[in-house]
Amino acid sequence: MTASTSELYGVILAAGKGSRMARLPTALPKCVLPVLDRPILAHQLDLLAALGIRQVYIVVGHRGFEIVREIERLPACGLKIEYVEQRETLGIAHCLGGLEPLLDRPFLLMLGDIFLRRPRLAEMLERFDSGKVDAVLSAVHEEHDEALCRNFCIVEGNDGFVRRVVEKPRHPPTRLKGVGAYLFTPVIFDAVRRTPRTAMRDEYEITDSIQILINDGYRVRIAQCVDGDVNLTVPADLLDINLDALRDHGQLNLISPSAEVSPQARLSSAIVGDGATVEAGAELSECVVFPAARVSGNARLRRAIVTCDGVCTV
Repeated sequence: MTASTSELYGVILAAGKGSRMARLPTALPKCVLPVLDRPILAHQLDLLAALGIRQVYIVVGHRGFEIVREIERLPACGLKIEYVEQRETLGIAHCLGGLEPLLDRPFLLMLGDIFLRRPRLAEMLERFDSGKVDAVLSAVHEEHDEALCRNFCIVEGNDGFVRRVVEKPRHPPTRLKGVGAYLFTPVIFDAVRRTPRTAMRDEYEITDSIQILINDGYRVRIAQCVDGDVNLTVPADLLDINLDALRDHGQLNLISPSAEVSPQARLSSAIVGDGATVEAGAELSECVVFPAARVSGNARLRRAIVTCDGVCTV
């Protein structure tokens, strides 16, 4: 069996609370906030389906019913989706450990609050199938120290295998930054069970599990298979993700076919969601309008997110 077959599982972790998104006037968890009028999770499910994956586990926690409702509204994409509830949020490794009884074959793990720019995840499978490899980490070359210090660095050996992963380094040893997609075999669970709780964040870090895997002699490689990634943390991230995606698609605006936008409204770099209304006279520049939201004719908005419950300017 190779990881390129339909036997590969998909896993998406979507149990985080997203407390720093509180300024955004919506009850939606951040993993189902809209990017180009579709939940972030929908984009991830599309990626998994395109790889030939058929079974996906989505881990939910805080307001999990909202996540299930939004996903079940989506058109069928050929995936069998099962939801797993996580009652405690103690880090990625802790969350993954709860799935051990379900995952008896290789699986692709994605983080539900990370949006990948121009992903090519098939390269992870190619790297996995090219030789005996126990894990593949998606990575991107990152020039900005700030971004490296917020994530994790990857140190490769001369043989092309990963020698070290460094969580949130103060002094990044390389420019290789890990992003939110991992390909594992079930041997990762041996490492997860021995992963210590960190002193700084009081969590079980997946990078510690990966380092244990490496120290045990297992082979880990990287795939530079994205052009970039954004960890959705604050409202400005959501806006920037949408604007970047709009540019990547070569569009000036994106208006849902079911939205009602007056010909007398002025839009520039705007995304208007399903069933939304933009009245005559409104002016929107670099804005996201949520599904079913309404923009009045006297609105003059720049770099704003409009939800059914209010407006957040970022």
